[in-house]
Amino acid sequence: MNLSIIIPAYNEQDSLKQNLPAWIDFCKSKGWTLIVVNDGSTDKTRDILSSIPKSESIKIVEHKVNRGYGAAIKSGFNEVTTEFALTMDADGQHALSSIEDLIETQENTDADLVIGSRVENKHSIRSVGKMIIRWISRLLIPNKISDLNSGMKLYRTSLARKYLPLCPNSMAFSDVITLSFLADRNLVIETPITTHPRKTGKSTINLNTAFDTVIEIVNIVMLFNPLRIFLPLSLIFLLGGLIWGIPIVISGRGVSVGAMLAIITGFLCLIIGLIAEQLSNIRMSLVLDKKENKLDE
Repeated sequence: MNLSIIIPAYNEQDSLKQNLPAWIDFCKSKGWTLIVVNDGSTDKTRDILSSIPKSESIKIVEHKVNRGYGAAIKSGFNEVTTEFALTMDADGQHALSSIEDLIETQENTDADLVIGSRVENKHSIRSVGKMIIRWISRLLIPNKISDLNSGMKLYRTSLARKYLPLCPNSMAFSDVITLSFLADRNLVIETPITTHPRKTGKSTINLNTAFDTVIEIVNIVMLFNPLRIFLPLSLIFLLGGLIWGIPIVISGRGVSVGAMLAIITGFLCLIIGLIAEQLSNIRMSLVLDKKENKLDE
């Protein structure tokens, strides 16, 4: 497989010192392209990357300021010239042997996106947060993916570029691009990978990352399928109003103002949902057509 590997790095000097030589040797042995994106690091990450001998198989992208995890991956994709691209984290947690597992899965299934699924401690606070995000995502976009925000993913480049404009620059990128593939009916497969504990540096994932992810999931649902949100709300208000108002009417006490308000609200949610669905289709066409035109140029 002709492959490019994208590694976004932010303040990962210790990890790069330890892992970069192995990554370079591995990619050279396979004939793959390694793309490392320095996302405005304030440590010695830039110095380490600038010391790498120039080569056609190694590309270094520099951000003057920190733009975010998603922005770094987007910059990496701008340098990709291969049919497939793989992302992995700069902290050294992903085993190089797992790349072959993702490739094998893609070749056996012709998947558009292969996710490297990690085995985690289900009792950790972070895992509880991921479980909540996973539950919300499945409620809004039906899926069976267990590790939405895995940093190791194998993408069909043309499709990934199609969805990049829809994805945030933050850590929520991993979840949102996965849901974009799913919402647009592409084949997404998950396969187990081997991971190592972080030995150096510090994770930048926090509570704000979780809130940001939930908001972005709602945004992506509103873009692809807004009725998924408005239709349940409409049914809840309509049924609630009817259940509340019918007994009052039957008993001869007139019409309940509260019940009528709930019914009207239900109809309004349905109408807004239908309008949002039409706007979603128009927006998607404009965004994706614009992206395809840029690629053609």
